[in-house]
Amino acid sequence: MASKRMKASEFPPEVLGLFDKYVHGMIDRRGFLDGAAKFATGGLTAVAMFEALRPRYAWARQVEPDDARIRQDYVTYDSPAGSGTMRGYMARPAGGGTRAAVLVIHENRGLNPYIEDVVRRFAAADFLAFGPDALTPLGGYPGNDDDGREMQSRLERDTMVEDFHAAAEFLMGHSESTGRVGAVGFCFGGGVVGTLATRLPDLGAGVPFYGSQPPAEAVPAIRAPLMIQYAGLDERINLGWPAFDAALSANGKTYSMHMYGGVNHGFHNDTTPRYDEAAASLAQARTIDFFDHYLR
Repeated sequence: MASKRMKASEFPPEVLGLFDKYVHGMIDRRGFLDGAAKFATGGLTAVAMFEALRPRYAWARQVEPDDARIRQDYVTYDSPAGSGTMRGYMARPAGGGTRAAVLVIHENRGLNPYIEDVVRRFAAADFLAFGPDALTPLGGYPGNDDDGREMQSRLERDTMVEDFHAAAEFLMGHSESTGRVGAVGFCFGGGVVGTLATRLPDLGAGVPFYGSQPPAEAVPAIRAPLMIQYAGLDERINLGWPAFDAALSANGKTYSMHMYGGVNHGFHNDTTPRYDEAAASLAQARTIDFFDHYLR
């Protein structure tokens, strides 16, 4: 079961809801298994569902590390108001020169192979792309999402925001950057994109994917145009949209929102059954077009 890429539609919605709670630390593995057992049928046991929903990193290889279009390496940068010296994954077009830059902010589990592949995707689209690892102070991403999630839960969100803030400034001043920087983030990272938009007046553009929204009182400080991407079935995150929409509109901000019907939180992440190829491909294309428009 675990080796086969299943679709979200093959799972009871309640099981997907339980897995969302597990991924976000609201329940532990036992809590998922106990809840999922009520929906087990035939060979699809609670354990089989858990294993099938866990990430398969090899599925995320849309752009290989040795792709001739890009150059990639790991670099460090300073975060004096955060954790000190930080590490991240950088990729850029192979041809050299300066490019508009994209900061890629990971989910709540560190710089895993999926996020590294997203970094390469933006490099292949002719951006200087950088994905910092918030887990650097604890030794970096540990090689699996479960341990990564536990490690990230031990870090203060405010400190991690400072580290991503410093990463954006690092990109703005990088010798291979034009100084124009956009930020894209997923889940936890989507929330960080919203926060950075309220803090960085020079942010060129922001694309949060299914992330928590900044408070209404912080919205007046936003200057960057935003393109907000939501999953239609993501009730938990979508609850915050009406207030955010109202605050953005009331303050005359430049923004758009895309709601992808019938898909789950995490639909862009192609390592789990929650991935939706059509929605993810459309959202990625829209993101690149948005950055092309505002950063070039």
